[in-house]
Amino acid sequence: MSDAAHKIAFQGVPGAYSHMACQAVKPDMEPVPCASFETMLTEVQEGRANLAMVPVENSTAGRVADIHHLLPSSGLYIIGEHFHRVNHHIMAPRGATLDGLTHVHSHAQGLAQCRERIRKLGLTPVMHPDTAGAAKDVGAAGDPTVGAIASRLAAEIYDLDILFESAEDDEHNTTRFLLMSATPEIWMYRHILMIRRCRMQWKNYAFTAPRMRCMFLAPIRQVRRGPSRRSARNEV
Repeated sequence: MSDAAHKIAFQGVPGAYSHMACQAVKPDMEPVPCASFETMLTEVQEGRANLAMVPVENSTAGRVADIHHLLPSSGLYIIGEHFHRVNHHIMAPRGATLDGLTHVHSHAQGLAQCRERIRKLGLTPVMHPDTAGAAKDVGAAGDPTVGAIASRLAAEIYDLDILFESAEDDEHNTTRFLLMSATPEIWMYRHILMIRRCRMQWKNYAFTAPRMRCMFLAPIRQVRRGPSRRSARNEV
């Protein structure tokens, strides 16, 4: 197998929630950080990575808008899905205090998922391209008045103190990821249908389910037009 066969692309820098989702779903694969969603998809399209971990929706803040217009033309196949529990933490450079913070940086989704906590703490939210990237920049700047909202892994990687744990407004805050590949995996078809039948567990089912069904239909039809299980086995 080539090196690419062992790689899974994600958008963001090390410590991102997508990075953690890669570790949870494919612990045997090498996570490949990408600067943008476009780059992430291109890594798979051009064969430099085998899979992409794609965030599409959050139980608190809704869909991840930046990715949705890219998926229909990506030519990639949905071969799995992962629900990742998201714990946001407010972090800052070593020695900083929560009372001393004035601004907090994070991705738009991170800020939206902690909106009430940010308001109660009297902090000014500042939008950043991604959560872990915000932690990285805050750590590099070293300003004790500026914090970030990101994962515990990001705090460890960028040597930041966690000043407030679990800052998300919803204690069940969860992000839904799609696992995408340049080639279909036929055996996943029934599994995806089963997941769709069990969608009642997802919060706000009545609102999200129709959109989820629309999102699944086109890729599933592509998968059904792919090689048969027998021919796929013979090609391996």
